[in-house]
Amino acid sequence: MPTLLPLTPEALCAVQVFCDLPADVLTWLQQAGELRRYAPGEVVVAADSPADSLVAVLRGSVRFGDGPGPGNYRLEAGELGGALPYSRAERFAHQGVAEVETEAYVLACGRFIELERLSPVLTQRLIGLMNDRTRAEVRAQEHGERLRALGKLAAGLSHELNNPAAAVSRGAANLTQLLQIIPLGLLALVATSPPAAALATVTDLARRPLLPVALLPALEAADREAELADWLETQGCPDGYEHAAGLREAGLHVADLAPVAAALPAGSRPAAFAWLSGHLLAARLAADISEASRRISALVADVKTYTHLDRAPTAAPLVVTEGLDSTLHLFDHALRTKNVRLTRAYASGLPQVLGQAGSLNQVWTNLLDNALDALPAAEGTLAVEVTAEANQVRVSITDNGPGIPPEVLPHLFEPFFTTKPPGEGTGQGLDIARRIVREHGGRLEVTFEPGCTVFTAWLPALRPISS
Repeated sequence: MPTLLPLTPEALCAVQVFCDLPADVLTWLQQAGELRRYAPGEVVVAADSPADSLVAVLRGSVRFGDGPGPGNYRLEAGELGGALPYSRAERFAHQGVAEVETEAYVLACGRFIELERLSPVLTQRLIGLMNDRTRAEVRAQEHGERLRALGKLAAGLSHELNNPAAAVSRGAANLTQLLQIIPLGLLALVATSPPAAALATVTDLARRPLLPVALLPALEAADREAELADWLETQGCPDGYEHAAGLREAGLHVADLAPVAAALPAGSRPAAFAWLSGHLLAARLAADISEASRRISALVADVKTYTHLDRAPTAAPLVVTEGLDSTLHLFDHALRTKNVRLTRAYASGLPQVLGQAGSLNQVWTNLLDNALDALPAAEGTLAVEVTAEANQVRVSITDNGPGIPPEVLPHLFEPFFTTKPPGEGTGQGLDIARRIVREHGGRLEVTFEPGCTVFTAWLPALRPISS
């Protein structure tokens, strides 16, 4: 149990918001409240107890909550917390514990009406503190929700990065081996002393731009390789099958190779086609490495755009489709895993909106995350549409899930309300999404029927839209 201590008006000046108050207000505070001493580890405020008192720390410190996160904070000497005037909180969400021997001034909420009449100045200060604390909690909630969403996307993003990274590693290893062999093949070709004109036909074919690899059915690809291998053997190449795959992947046919064979002496053909195959395979590996690297760069760019790490968190003109596309790219793995058919329909000439890209990307993430969770196990469809009308930009995300039960609809945007199993949802996603849209001067709506749920965000356009 805390120990009651004698209190003087002057002692209250240790609290920052009290220090310059008139003597009559300090005297009233002294008489209306009480000073309590708490031992280290003693509970100052119990979790889920009625939020019925203001707490000001004169000496020591009080820790609210059990770690970092929304609603968790620390009161040090001179700081004030607990219940504040006009707060709508009915119960304390977290326990407050004295970290060291602590002296705290406690004022019951029932005295707030008297305080407001006696000192409107102090009341306004306390309301300002409450607003600051509320804003900090909102920012912490939004940050926590973004981290949760990024954590959920991390597995898919890791998979998306792993594939091209593995391709780069594998291609580099194979290319290193080839680069040791190709010069030897060139020496073998030169040793056969082919005429310069004949050698030029080989190098011309080697310099031909690579064609995209044709995704042939396995049987057709095998037939084409067999045709090339058989033909190479007729040209004196005993290891025709070894070189046929590289030539096929380069898009070459027997008809492309026949003029080269005709120009070369018979003794030069095996070395020429062996070198050509190695050179083309090396070029293909380099192209594959380049494409995999481009994919990695694109993923990194998508993450930067999504998180907006390279820009200050201030409002700026932006095109919402850019953030939408970056967010959708981060959902690629989840969409493929659930075999979702995604359609996008963006109107041309969309006007910009004034907003914070990172915050709006959080809206798209929360809406897409909800839609994916609602999709059926098979034949799920997701449609993203962006249009401009009535001087607003309209972003609609439609899924073919079962819809929203009527009893759930009134609570849909309530904070911490969720229909997901424990551990799978925080109940903050839609609340935060609507809050962000409202902060941008827009509105978030939902319409539904069985098999069709549509969330629509309306955002003010920066320029008038002609009808």
